[in-house]
Amino acid sequence: MSLEAESPVIFQISFNKLLERYDVMAVGDDKYLADKAKRILDAQAPFPDLRKGFTDISLLSKYGEAIDIILQDTFPEVLTYNEIKAASLPYANVLFNSSRRFREILASAGQDFEPKISDLTDDISYIMSCTVILNFYYGYKLNFNRPFFYDIPDANGIMRRYRILYNVDFMEFIATDKAKKLSRADVDGLLYNYDDQDLWKAKIPPNSFIAKGFVIANMIDVTVEQAISEIKSDLIASDKWGNDRFMADFNGVFRSLLGVPDVRIGYTSFNALDKQFERVHGNGIDSFMLWDGNCVNCSETLCKVSYDKLLQENTYFAIADMDKYIEACGETPLSENLKRQGIQSAILAPIINNGKVLGILELVSAQIDQLNYVNAQKLDDLLPYIAVAVQRSITGEENRIAAIIQHECTSVHPAVYWKFREEAKRFIEDSKESGQPSFGEIVFNGIYPLYGQTDIKNSSQARNAATLEDLLAQLSEIKNILRLIWEKNELPIYEALMFRVNENIEDITSSLHTNSEQAIFDFIKEDIEPVFAHIQNSDNGLGKLISAYRSKINPDTESYYNHRHNYEESVTRINKKLASILDSRQGDAQAMYPHYFERYKTDGVEHNLFIGGEIVPDSKFDVVYRNNLRIWQLQVVCEMENAHYGLKPKLKLPLDVASLILVYNTSISIRFRMDEKRFDVDGTYNARYEVLKKRIDKSFIKGTSERLTKPGMLAIVYSQKKDELEYLRYIKFLKSKGYFGDKIEVVALEGLQGVSGLKAIRVEILYKKDREDKKNYTYGDLMEELKG
Repeated sequence: MSLEAESPVIFQISFNKLLERYDVMAVGDDKYLADKAKRILDAQAPFPDLRKGFTDISLLSKYGEAIDIILQDTFPEVLTYNEIKAASLPYANVLFNSSRRFREILASAGQDFEPKISDLTDDISYIMSCTVILNFYYGYKLNFNRPFFYDIPDANGIMRRYRILYNVDFMEFIATDKAKKLSRADVDGLLYNYDDQDLWKAKIPPNSFIAKGFVIANMIDVTVEQAISEIKSDLIASDKWGNDRFMADFNGVFRSLLGVPDVRIGYTSFNALDKQFERVHGNGIDSFMLWDGNCVNCSETLCKVSYDKLLQENTYFAIADMDKYIEACGETPLSENLKRQGIQSAILAPIINNGKVLGILELVSAQIDQLNYVNAQKLDDLLPYIAVAVQRSITGEENRIAAIIQHECTSVHPAVYWKFREEAKRFIEDSKESGQPSFGEIVFNGIYPLYGQTDIKNSSQARNAATLEDLLAQLSEIKNILRLIWEKNELPIYEALMFRVNENIEDITSSLHTNSEQAIFDFIKEDIEPVFAHIQNSDNGLGKLISAYRSKINPDTESYYNHRHNYEESVTRINKKLASILDSRQGDAQAMYPHYFERYKTDGVEHNLFIGGEIVPDSKFDVVYRNNLRIWQLQVVCEMENAHYGLKPKLKLPLDVASLILVYNTSISIRFRMDEKRFDVDGTYNARYEVLKKRIDKSFIKGTSERLTKPGMLAIVYSQKKDELEYLRYIKFLKSKGYFGDKIEVVALEGLQGVSGLKAIRVEILYKKDREDKKNYTYGDLMEELKG
């Protein structure tokens, strides 16, 4: 509080109450004390203001010598180097006659530094002064103790905190004509409305008392206790733990705790299953142990001493001097990483919860001896709180992972969530009554299905071709190396192996069987690898060729995997692109009428839509909503086709796709399969729909060997004449919008096992080269463009 701020008291600096003690001592029996008291009273005598009181702060300098003599007993010279104290006015930033140690603390903070009581606003100061008046003048015994602090930086810039304890023995309160009589009811009203400053001002008006005297402000360095308290608070507060500023603030508090100006905090997670250290991503958390890596084996990182201390004994490991540590233990990945970051001393502390190591807390400094086993002990009180915070973070992360898995794989679709919620509520109610509830079946009747797929054309042949290319490349490389080995060492075994390699090449070139890949893998592992290992150890020249061969082997498959990798990457990119179109357009479809939607990624993307009144019981259903979805489906399939052909030139393997839609006019029932976590058709009659879905893409046009689906054409399969007429109308409409071309075919399909009488419309899809292109192209046009 500044002296200019509005206050219930007028402060007067006065030494009257202290001098009155000396008045008594001066006429006492103890001659030594009496003489001392007279000298002090004689020093004050020329300056009556020191008794009467004054408000002009500048007079403190004028009366400085006399004040020093008056306060010599309260500020003894023998304690001035140890005690942190000063004379002051209560709750005001006015200090004088400081002890030598306090003056040194202020000098270290800098010339322009002025100590101010932390978190003390003028509003709070007014009410605090009022509570003092209630105690000292009105006689109410109120416990108004509240800690106050000075925050003062030291010479290293570390903020230190000093708690202020006031000795108010030398204060007196004198009422002015503005003071009011207060009843018990008045005081109760103030206590019940502690933050109502207007009420306090009404009952104890500004300048209604004179606060005459001074206080002795004794200060205690509570930096360590405050730092520990702040760290605990931050760790307990879950909202702070994930904050981007958390680690920056954490570093500052640890600097105060340890008194190390450049200390930095890091954390490395411990994966007990794989026995490796792993980086924690996000929130500004560094890992000094890993430096620029993401994970590393524990035994490879740590020396034996640090491994035993951290992971076996679960205690601190400290490096006080990096060079001496390297000299004693040798170079390790840990010392190399720390050294490259300019770290000269460090403390590593295991974070343990329920006997399990969760990770390693890292404290590092660029100066030797700043961190060691001695100041590591300051962490004892903090590590349990850090462990709780880390465990909470791990649990939160696991929950997020579970939520993502549920969302991506087994989530309950929003359109049917209400049904699951109702059943879950019933489940909870039953559990209270019987204790053995069962989750009821989720069934929807009277549902119309819409099915579509955009499949990668000839995906099996493409994968087989990629597999063949990889196997031939690997066998050819082996054959060349064996030939060079045989030329240097004409042993029959090498010639026999070359013969077997040639046999394998001829076999897979003529026909690649389902077991060919495994047979060749076994042959290489059991017969070729032992020979290569022997040659590599005995012949440097051939050993280099074998090393070059092995460098081309994929570590996951232990074989050549270049062409298959290109195939799989292309399939993944196609699936991702097609699925993203479906997902992004689902919002439009749901806006037409809420329905259940699911999609699957295989070699391409399949999708199911189920629409009906039971899914949305509070909204009247009409088949017009289903028909709207049918048009939407036609549009989206065309958009997926366009998206694919925009992606195709960028693929490592330019695969084609072909699209198909199944028209099913009869309503069905669907049931949620608890074991599979998905909806499926319900009942024998409805199973026909599933049979059709699985078989129609393999069907042929009747009387020919031509498959139904082909690139550039959308196949629409149906069984009733009215479906044909309905979809021809949709095609005519979408043709006017630029989705379809002129080529339209109506064909009959060969009978499938258990299914007959199917027909299909095949319509030419139009493509655009890019979004801005106003011109439409047929599939043939695009192929010519791509060839060019």
